[in-house]
Amino acid sequence: MSTDLRVRTVMQADILRLSPDDPIRRAIGALISAGAAAAPVVDAGGAPVGILTQKDCFRPALHASYYQEWRGTVRDHMSATVVTVDAGDDIVRAAELFLEVPHRVLPVIEGGRLVGMLERSAVLAALFARG
Repeated sequence: MSTDLRVRTVMQADILRLSPDDPIRRAIGALISAGAAAAPVVDAGGAPVGILTQKDCFRPALHASYYQEWRGTVRDHMSATVVTVDAGDDIVRAAELFLEVPHRVLPVIEGGRLVGMLERSAVLAALFARG
């Protein structure tokens, strides 16, 4: 099964991007301010090298709440294994990918560079609208 609906039509292009060298405290504050479940971590060339999820943030936040001290960078706490989806992929392919991974969002790439984020809820809404 496939549709003519592509990932690029339902992804979010205006997203929070983090650097591996960002202090974790600043990154957590940015996630909270953006209301984001996760943010991609990109290298200087814009290629995804990780993802920082809310879950990844609990350990440093708990440490800070106990010891009143923030430690580390995004690199120290991010998930380095990045599952991505291509902007030109069919939305059905993206839905199948969401069945395989526990993430609520996936980085969207085009030509090896990050171009947006795809939310699981956006894929579900798109499939629902088509059915």
